[in-house]
Amino acid sequence: MAKVAIITGASSGIGRVSAVALSKKGWSVVLFARRPEKLQETKGLCEDPEQCLIVQGDVSKEEDVLKLFQETLSRFGRLDLLFNNAGSGAPPLPIEELPLALFQHVVNVNLVGTFLCTREAVKIFKSQSPQGGRIINNGSISAHTPRPHSAPYTATKHAVLGFTKSTALDGRTFNITCTQIDIGNAHTDMAARLSEGALQPDGRVVPEQTFDVQHVGDAVAYIAGLPHEVTVLTFNIMATAMPFVGRG
Repeated sequence: MAKVAIITGASSGIGRVSAVALSKKGWSVVLFARRPEKLQETKGLCEDPEQCLIVQGDVSKEEDVLKLFQETLSRFGRLDLLFNNAGSGAPPLPIEELPLALFQHVVNVNLVGTFLCTREAVKIFKSQSPQGGRIINNGSISAHTPRPHSAPYTATKHAVLGFTKSTALDGRTFNITCTQIDIGNAHTDMAARLSEGALQPDGRVVPEQTFDVQHVGDAVAYIAGLPHEVTVLTFNIMATAMPFVGRG
């Protein structure tokens, strides 16, 4: 029987390539995001579109997340992997110019959404037979070191790192593993601007190296394929020449 994965933010970028990579490994995939037309594009790229389920919704809305997991169980009867990939950033504003509503939006997507999906996945992992499952959280280089004017994104990604560790700890007894994958400058629509020029701490705007996002999809599929006896707590994948170690 094929293993079953939920991928949030599956409409483009890292979510899309990860869904396709998992499908090529024989997984059934549940594609979740706000844009149904883009989810259809992802489904068309998968190895077996018949083993893809599309659920439209927003990770920050509890009712949408409940619907996602209910429809997954109704279609496939179990869950083996949750990839908490959906995320949002904010314009690079000085903190004194940052509206509360914008800060709260980033918190709701990056942190609350991760919590909601993890909560529902753990319920399934604990109750199904055989017991267990794997969660992968999309962190960031910014979970460790910020960029200038990135307080909302950086704060939430630091929080996701703590949440990842707590999930891994609390899941031990139930054969539940949790990984944070920290990605630096994968070439997606969101990160393409970095290759044109990114603000550095010294005020310069410098083009940064990016790398093919397919490598991220392959890494997610590799981690997903490990037995539950093995936990990868954190996994860093980044462009070799990007500023991170000694950023700036």
